[in-house]
Amino acid sequence: MAAASSNHFLLSFSLFLSFLFTSTLARLSPQTTTTTLDVSSSLSQAQHILSFDPQSLKAFAQTQTQPLFFNSSTSAAVFSVPLHSRGSVHKTHHTDYKALVASRLDRDSARVDSLSTKLLLALNGVKKSQLRPLPTQIQAEALSTPIISGTSQGSGEYFSRVGVGNPAKQYYMVLDTGSDINWIQCEPCNECYQQSDPIFNPSGSSTYSPVTCESKQCSSLEVSACRSGKCLYQVSYGDGSYTVGDFVTETVSFGNSGNMNGVALGCGHDNEGLFVGAAGLLGLGGGPLSLTSQIKATSFSYCLVDRDSTGSSTLDFNSGLPADSVIAPLMKSRKVNTFYYIGLTGFSVGGQAVNISPGLFEINESGGGGVIIDCGTAITRLQTQAYNALRDAFVKQTQGLQSASGVALFDTCYDLSSKSSVKVPTVAFHFGEGKSLDLPAKNYLIPVDSSGTFCFAFAPTSSSMSIIGNVQQQGTRVSFDLANNRVGFSSHKC
Repeated sequence: MAAASSNHFLLSFSLFLSFLFTSTLARLSPQTTTTTLDVSSSLSQAQHILSFDPQSLKAFAQTQTQPLFFNSSTSAAVFSVPLHSRGSVHKTHHTDYKALVASRLDRDSARVDSLSTKLLLALNGVKKSQLRPLPTQIQAEALSTPIISGTSQGSGEYFSRVGVGNPAKQYYMVLDTGSDINWIQCEPCNECYQQSDPIFNPSGSSTYSPVTCESKQCSSLEVSACRSGKCLYQVSYGDGSYTVGDFVTETVSFGNSGNMNGVALGCGHDNEGLFVGAAGLLGLGGGPLSLTSQIKATSFSYCLVDRDSTGSSTLDFNSGLPADSVIAPLMKSRKVNTFYYIGLTGFSVGGQAVNISPGLFEINESGGGGVIIDCGTAITRLQTQAYNALRDAFVKQTQGLQSASGVALFDTCYDLSSKSSVKVPTVAFHFGEGKSLDLPAKNYLIPVDSSGTFCFAFAPTSSSMSIIGNVQQQGTRVSFDLANNRVGFSSHKC
């Protein structure tokens, strides 16, 4: 009887220890967090953009989008203009989605090369005017042309709708946070690429005014020249893409929300490259000639719709940050004032922190390193060490998904052709002080063909500088609080 009681006690105690061990293990092992990727919706949208006719948006193009008013404490005027994806403005000539993705990635790689080269030149103290000229049709006495690989400004995937001149005429302009010079194609046009709107004619504007060679605006250009007392500008790239012409001031109008006189911009009479669709470019970088600097904006924000979407959003100035924004530090480099550096500290996958070296993303003493946020780059580029750690963490948690061969710059792809939706581990950016931004699944698993191949939308870079691209920004209002050196991310504010 005593032996039976002893055995019963030992069995109960053993079960208690087993339960205690299992409970403790469950508490120590973090649960993987997941989110749902709508495979069917992504593929349907990919198919739709191939057949979409931008002419159907002409009626919308004549309407004005209302500005978004957030918790802004500034008394500056709030300007707002419509913001469109390239696909909703310029019809693609591709009939196959895989070919469209390939062309986008080619442009994107050239864009990244251009940004990296800009940083490299600055780190080595090389000015663009010191680089040897690229042979063109331009007269020798005009402008020197730097050799910089890339088609960065031509790869813009997002267009703003703004007015130029007085009376104002509306134009689609590429949106670019990675450059400063604003420019538009102008009559008389010696060499112009195809654009959606009529080419700007300076003779039809009462506020068109050439910039003098002695002006501060002319001296602020990286590459400039003088002819008959008037300032000339040029922005060019090693692949032959360029814009060159007169540097002038004009009135820029922001829909029904107001206008700004005396904005310096390039009036391009010779333009060539992959700018097709847009009339020119709005430079939103941190340099003195950018639109944001010239209108003395205390803040600006945008929300990028999906690149395959035919919808639109807005680009707003001085509207402040939404109250629910995830805040990250905004920093400037002593070497390159154009770029917006962000205080990224790391990532998590499935709710679990990815192990990377502390300080990996910091700007070093020489001005190298750091992470910039850029609306003109599509795919986020990370230092190889950081990319490998992020990718490996994601692969480890997606072993149940059928893998596929790599595509172009993507080395981690999946065959989701048999699924309409799928659970995938969450991916989040960390900004320190416990602040993080969870990305929607469609912002890091993107279709690369029409048959169901999806790839992890990050890539490694050999450059010391990392770039957060627009695929990761889609569907999120990104607000640059220039007055307080911070950037905010807010979902559902498009």
